[in-house]
Amino acid sequence: MPKHHEKRVLPYTQEQLFALVSDIEHYDEFLPWCLNSRFISKESDELVIAELVIGFKMFRERFVSRVHMTPHERIHVDYLQGPMKYLSNEWIFTPVADSPHKCMVEFYVDFEFRNPLLQKMVGLLFAEAFRRMVGAFERRAAELYGQPNKTN
Repeated sequence: MPKHHEKRVLPYTQEQLFALVSDIEHYDEFLPWCLNSRFISKESDELVIAELVIGFKMFRERFVSRVHMTPHERIHVDYLQGPMKYLSNEWIFTPVADSPHKCMVEFYVDFEFRNPLLQKMVGLLFAEAFRRMVGAFERRAAELYGQPNKTN
């Protein structure tokens, strides 16, 4: 089933990138196809239950996940409810040793929809969808933290 693993060094700090990705309640402001994003409950700063509503053409799906956050280092998502058979998602943030203003971001997702039609459609658009999503996070970082200095 669709899997995506990506590593990128970005010109922002570990703290900035962790804050951006952990700000789930604002995903609907910048992520493609995200129609709504909210916390359902917050057990602690490190553990929340979150809901995303994703829409594309005639499809509209609601996802509920348990999000485990290790501050500034890692975000792990456990799928709870929605249209999937399964979903595994992880973000890892590692500072770059030679530059305090750079961070390596590692992103991993593996999932399968229950609906074969939706699975097939997503399979066709998978690579483009994740390119757009990663690009949306990078643009959001530039909006929040400024354009990176090319000399860093």
